[in-house]
Amino acid sequence: MSLDAAQLGKDILSAIKGVLAEKWPDVKDYGEAEAKKLAQTLVMIEALRISGKINEEQAALHLEIQKNATRTVFLTLEGLGILTAEAAINAALNVVKDTVNTAIGFTLL
Repeated sequence: MSLDAAQLGKDILSAIKGVLAEKWPDVKDYGEAEAKKLAQTLVMIEALRISGKINEEQAALHLEIQKNATRTVFLTLEGLGILTAEAAINAALNVVKDTVNTAIGFTLL
């Protein structure tokens, strides 16, 4: 099963939007960009894993790098605290967890 970046992005965006609903008008552009980046990273991890170019540990590191980048972007937004940023990231990854883990063949999320 190959991951669909567009569908992952939609699912991730919906989860982020749900957590950041009160601030959505102010953070919409950032939320959309970060959802896309998270989705693209997950698709890249799948492709690298399937081709044997990375192992589980390296896949986890790739994901952690993107999570840190997303966290940093969210934390630069005025009025958005660490707990809210973490909640948005966790919700985003939780909504695609089963799809991603099945596609890559191990528990990444």
